[in-house]
Amino acid sequence: MSQGVEFNRLMLDMRSMQMDAMATPKAISTPEIGASSFADMLGQAVNKVNDTQQASNQLSNAFEIGKSGVDLTDVMISSQKASVSFQALTQVRNKLVQAYQDIMQMPV
Repeated sequence: MSQGVEFNRLMLDMRSMQMDAMATPKAISTPEIGASSFADMLGQAVNKVNDTQQASNQLSNAFEIGKSGVDLTDVMISSQKASVSFQALTQVRNKLVQAYQDIMQMPV
């Protein structure tokens, strides 16, 4: 008898799922207002690279005028960080331009 009850329960569950599937589709949710877009993230990355370059420039100027507490190693590390971040940003730009060109060349 328990198999009959389990079978009936299974059939009820399947009908319930079928009814849910046949129900009107739910509205697609819109992105949250607080969610950041790709353009925002790219702008933040550009600003971060700019900040890194400015910090490197300030550290370099401080070393050149002989400010105490500024080592050559700190200046070189900061300069390399700025250089690497700029090169990475340049590569991202190149990939974006290439992707745009690929999309524009697609047949309609």
